[in-house]
Amino acid sequence: YKMTWQPDSSGLEQIIQLLKESQSPDTEIQRMVQQKLEQLNQYPDFNNYLIFVLTKLTTEDEPTRSLAGLILKNNVRAHYTNFPQTVAEFIKQECLKAVGDSSALIRATVGILITTIASKGDLTSWQELLPSLCQLLDSENYNTCEGSFGALQKVCEDCSEQLESPQLQKSLEVMIPKFLQFFNHSSPKIRSHAISCVNQFIISRTQALMNHVDDFIQGLFTLANDENVEVRKNVCRALVMLQEVRMDKLKPHMSNIIEYMLLRTQDNDETVALEACEFWLTLAEQTADCKEILPPFLPRLIPILINGMKYSEVDVILLKGDIEEDEMIPDKEEDIRPRFHKSKVHSMQNDDTSAEEDEDDGMDDDDSLSDWNLRKCSAAGLDILANVFHDELLPNVLEKLNELLFHQDWVSRESGILVLGAIAEGCMNGMLPHLPKLVPFLTETLNDKKALVRSITCWTLSRYAHWIVTQSQQNGHDAYLKPLMNELLKRILDSNKRVQEAACSAFATLEEEACTELVPYLHFILQTLVYAFNKYQHKNLLILYDAIGTLADSVGNHMNKQEYIQMIMPPLIEKWNSLRDEDKDLFPLLECLSSVATALQTGFLPYCEPVFRRCVGLVQNTLAQNLSYMQNQEKFDPPDKDFMIVALDLLSGLAEGLGSGIEQLVQSSNILPLMYECMQDQMAEVRQSSFALLGDLTKACFQHVKQCIGQFMPILAQNLNPELISVCNNATWAIGEISIQLGAEMQPFISIILGPLISIINQQGTPKTLLENTAITIGRLGFVCPNEVAPAMAQFTRPWCTSLRNIRDNEEKDSAFRGICAMIGVNPGGIVPDFIFFCDAIASWVQPKPDLKEMFYKILHGFKDQVGEETWGRFSEQFPQPLKERLLANYGV
Repeated sequence: YKMTWQPDSSGLEQIIQLLKESQSPDTEIQRMVQQKLEQLNQYPDFNNYLIFVLTKLTTEDEPTRSLAGLILKNNVRAHYTNFPQTVAEFIKQECLKAVGDSSALIRATVGILITTIASKGDLTSWQELLPSLCQLLDSENYNTCEGSFGALQKVCEDCSEQLESPQLQKSLEVMIPKFLQFFNHSSPKIRSHAISCVNQFIISRTQALMNHVDDFIQGLFTLANDENVEVRKNVCRALVMLQEVRMDKLKPHMSNIIEYMLLRTQDNDETVALEACEFWLTLAEQTADCKEILPPFLPRLIPILINGMKYSEVDVILLKGDIEEDEMIPDKEEDIRPRFHKSKVHSMQNDDTSAEEDEDDGMDDDDSLSDWNLRKCSAAGLDILANVFHDELLPNVLEKLNELLFHQDWVSRESGILVLGAIAEGCMNGMLPHLPKLVPFLTETLNDKKALVRSITCWTLSRYAHWIVTQSQQNGHDAYLKPLMNELLKRILDSNKRVQEAACSAFATLEEEACTELVPYLHFILQTLVYAFNKYQHKNLLILYDAIGTLADSVGNHMNKQEYIQMIMPPLIEKWNSLRDEDKDLFPLLECLSSVATALQTGFLPYCEPVFRRCVGLVQNTLAQNLSYMQNQEKFDPPDKDFMIVALDLLSGLAEGLGSGIEQLVQSSNILPLMYECMQDQMAEVRQSSFALLGDLTKACFQHVKQCIGQFMPILAQNLNPELISVCNNATWAIGEISIQLGAEMQPFISIILGPLISIINQQGTPKTLLENTAITIGRLGFVCPNEVAPAMAQFTRPWCTSLRNIRDNEEKDSAFRGICAMIGVNPGGIVPDFIFFCDAIASWVQPKPDLKEMFYKILHGFKDQVGEETWGRFSEQFPQPLKERLLANYGV
């Protein structure tokens, strides 16, 4: 049935008047328009007027008609479920009629409206949409064909999940072969729509597409040399995705595809080149295929990637590459990216301390450009290929490097330095012989007269920081570290903001590598960082906090000297006092203070009280805002919980740094009831940080925590869920710390805690840190309640031993091993099946305390005496040679 609805002429005039006014730049008029729109939304047929203006009112100008459609789209998005049936049907019917409008703008607007209704409602309740659009594709009229395809493309993008549901399986099986027929249509716009529609279904390996995947690939090959940019872009995009999901189908054609992609990566149109360049990234991720297929092409590919790493002329203009001094120009607020706070995770210091490196690529230097561009993609490609081929890549790279690094043109020089940084990780071995010359060359280049050259040099040097620090540990600081420190600190005070930023980031990387090697320079470093405080604009100030926090983490209590404290604390506290409680700049400042408090230890005492009180206040305010929001979501906004998370983490830092010095503050505050709330928050990161704080307060002043343990324990037990790794990890660690303090009084809680811990330690794929913390906590529970834990030994001994053999001697390991010894005392049979693992774990100790060593000695000799010489001989035959030697040397067995 077809609906007829006619607008009332005075109503129509009113709405047209409103649409005209809404195009006015005057904000007063804009506000009035918004109010009127909200009033009009009370009338059910207001939306009929809008669709009428969009599709029928050809007397009006196109921008006005399109605007009616966009307002209607917003109404659909907000209130579609409340539209009367008749209105919804009328809008759908008119959309389908107008999809071939003679104006491209109106066609596009109708397409947007169609996809909004489809994703808001549900495709199954608009049965005729897909068949109608598919039928319209066959129209002789170009506008109808193009409009329907445009709408289909948007629907395929926005509703691909719905389209893959069983109910719509049939439609897709009709649509995909239909789209493939249009790959050779005479209009480039339609060819482009057709590929784009099919592309939506590659990554999800939709069955309907997989049934036709050979035709699809053939179709792409026929379009390989299409003269239209959009078509080439979509062909490249398709091949990149197919490589991820159907490499088997591409492999037979691989050398042709690679030839094609080599050509496209040099396409005159940068957007095509960028899509093609992604191909090398996805190929490199499939390491085995990449190693087999790519080597013969490397001599041609590497120069192409290196070429793509140059700034284009447009980049240089956008980056204001010709403005050398901009330090006096304030930052625009919108240029400051939101920062993410990394919540506190308790972990053991392993031998391989370089935990997940922050992948900070030197390509982060062009915020004002679209974030991802050919330069970054080419550099990422070179980086990842260097990690696949290592030094095999170098001959092709070095050839280009010699030409670039000494080039007259600064843009070429700059790209050469970026290349050096990009290959640092993958080709480190092959670079070693060149570094003694290169590092001084780069250090000198920090003085280049072009700011963009200085900034990239900071990044590249940071990629070689590990080598520089290792050299100075072996051969003294004078050759590399000292000159680099001097120059890098000057760059922190550069007159160009981009250089300041790059230097601060590079310095933070150097700090992490050098740690206590920096101690001799502390005065000079702090002087520079404090000077930068008064010099920096907003954005770099946030990076400066990070450099100060990292410095504190790296040199630890070497910072606890009166002269250093007096240099660094006043500017930090001044900032702290000037920021309001709702200012997000508090995040990096709180993180920084947390590191500083942990490093200064008692040196932080004079500053402690105001910081402590404000953190408690932040937690309390956030919880109060959250409560208001939960009770009345219409009226209140949800709070930003990051304030609470960062405050909890700083309180942890204070507790860790000041130890029992924090006792008075805890006693006179309501932090424990607040923590009880935080531990039950819906947001995982809030719980994670509150468990870290619980563990740190347990160590610092257990007398105040003790009365709450009955309330806290059941909550801790509920959070032993390894799907939320960091929450689970911190809860596990806190339980271990509490058990050390509670001793035998831990007994009533063993029953709710031990089961979950045993299942975590036995679960496949549990991350290393969580395994280690779980093992330590089980050991500590066994230490204080051996009778309760020992009967379960057979369920955890083997994974317990293998996870703790890799950590260094420390207090946590000590208490855990005392626990296993106590459990063996109660249940000696429990260790027998896994005794070889226990021997291996004992041998991982370098210097156990004398009384612990004595326990090990007794257990080993007790076991040997029990089984007799002969059995022991057969048993110890299975030991690897190093283990035999260590046990013999240390325990005489």
